[in-house]
Amino acid sequence: MKKIVLILSLLCLPFLAGGCGSDDRAELTVYNWGDYMDPEVIAQFEEEYNCRVNYETFTSNEDMYVKVKNSSDTYDVLVPSDYMIERLIREEMLRPITKDNIPNLANIDASAQNLAFDPGNQYSVPYFYGVLGIVYNTAQVTDPVDSWNLLWNDKYASKILMYDSIRDSMGVSLKRLGFSMNETSEANINAARDALIAQKPLVMAYVTDNVKSLMASGDAAMAVVYSGDAAIIMSETDSLDFAVPKEGSNAFYDNFVIPKNAKNPELAEQFINFMLTPEIAAKNIEYVGYSSPNAPALALLDASWSENAGFNISKEDLARSEIFKDLPNDVMEIYNRAWTEINVSK
Repeated sequence: MKKIVLILSLLCLPFLAGGCGSDDRAELTVYNWGDYMDPEVIAQFEEEYNCRVNYETFTSNEDMYVKVKNSSDTYDVLVPSDYMIERLIREEMLRPITKDNIPNLANIDASAQNLAFDPGNQYSVPYFYGVLGIVYNTAQVTDPVDSWNLLWNDKYASKILMYDSIRDSMGVSLKRLGFSMNETSEANINAARDALIAQKPLVMAYVTDNVKSLMASGDAAMAVVYSGDAAIIMSETDSLDFAVPKEGSNAFYDNFVIPKNAKNPELAEQFINFMLTPEIAAKNIEYVGYSSPNAPALALLDASWSENAGFNISKEDLARSEIFKDLPNDVMEIYNRAWTEINVSK
């Protein structure tokens, strides 16, 4: 989930299941994005499976990777994004999924399975997906919102919010210039860098969590955000809408995976299967706001969800979007240098 998150620190969850005192119940340790699962469904799983869930959160795929790779802590379930799953598979850090133990995988639409980062879903089970786009105030933005070029329009100087993420903001600039979000050419990466430096005088701020309050208050006219965050903002503010530019964007897929050193992989598969139950998946959709490939769960949602452009992503928008790849270290060094130069520019 390269996405905007609220940082939670729920090391033991929840009190409804009897607290975190010592007992003989099985334990499951889950490491997920912040604010990316309804606490009530975790409590329900604890009750139904007579177990205790230790729930920790991360704010980026990279932070998750460093913790899992270098820490003595062990986890039973992770929820990384596509390109990070690709890296974890390559580095042999994941256990294969025993699909017979996850019958609810049948609820997942084929469009979210068998993707390039994990062909055949040998190691991962789909959870949520979304696309990067522009959320905008319909009262303030008078131009068509159909191109990334809008973010370089000086009419909206000091009213533009960019996403404080190297792959995402660099990706926006790359797509605007006609390049891939997985660009490896140093010349093209630097061209995207130069465009972001030229844009910087127009930008109010590079943001993460505070995009919601800035857009809801009307302080900003537009922001680069992921669709699920746009869906939540739009559900609270009538004057906002969301669009995916014609040049294309990033589509992400966040999946459940089980680390190779998981202490309780059988309970982990029960947890994943539980989260794919239509009623449980529907609760998580309503709590999180991101799009779900769980078709039976979608049928349980209120009709208003189908009218929300941040949630109801079109097939056309997905078709012209790219999934991030795990780029080689030498290429990421070019991106990191470019990002540093953007940050220090005036």
